[in-house]
Amino acid sequence: MVKPDLVSHLVSGLRVAAIRLPSDVARALAQAQAREDTPRAQSELATMLAAVDVACAGSVPLCQDTGIPTFFVEAGERSPHLSLLREAIPAAVGRATREVPLRPNSVDPFSGRNPGDNSGRGLPPIDWQLVPGDDVRIHLRLKGGGSDNVSALCMLPPNAGLAAVKDAVLDHVVASAGNPCPPTIVAVGIGGGSALCLRLAERTLWRAVGERHPDARAAALEEELLALVNETGLGPMGLGGRTTALDVHVEYAFRHPASLPVGILLQCWAARRATVRVDRRGKVEVV
Repeated sequence: MVKPDLVSHLVSGLRVAAIRLPSDVARALAQAQAREDTPRAQSELATMLAAVDVACAGSVPLCQDTGIPTFFVEAGERSPHLSLLREAIPAAVGRATREVPLRPNSVDPFSGRNPGDNSGRGLPPIDWQLVPGDDVRIHLRLKGGGSDNVSALCMLPPNAGLAAVKDAVLDHVVASAGNPCPPTIVAVGIGGGSALCLRLAERTLWRAVGERHPDARAAALEEELLALVNETGLGPMGLGGRTTALDVHVEYAFRHPASLPVGILLQCWAARRATVRVDRRGKVEVV
């Protein structure tokens, strides 16, 4: 039996994600506006910040595309609540669709039928990762169609090295232009295999803007790529300016010696996310 309290807190998390831009993202947008020196770029960023204020004041979703509710669960291996989550997460998505409201974005690829509650085969997507301990953290994100449409998988020559990885990221950002609604958060997964590198990239999108990878090599690559992406001059909404990306996040895994896979995801400026924590006693809170 799904605990109503658990579902209610998950609905609250989805409501927070839909309406409130995380403070680190809002702060990065404000800092970007301060350093822009062209009226058009400043105006675009001012419009984004105004939308953030309107959404909060009116308790309405920040963007009309409330995306696909997507979950990354850091599951404490000793938690007694994991079986409840398997039922609670889909129940919360259906309820949030009605109550927040979230736009019903689930469509059958064969018939085109929309069930109206963001449900369906394979949805909501949940990425489970067992971690030590008995707490559970459910990281949730609203994954918009516009930015998801410019995702990329690059299978590079295995001896190409990091120079080719950098070129692939820059080429993709430039080719995507204004389609992902920049300034973006660029997520890069390196190694592991074709499927894993995209999953690695997606996991970085729950990281705060400005938070660096604990591995100094990956952190240095993040800093370098951020500078290079912003030197492209694409700017806010692809209309020119100094801020094409708010941040670059990198994750990596060891790879097969015959492959160098790189997954690239571009998160739009409306980087909507929240986290729900369940402790071992069953206490639930949005953090």
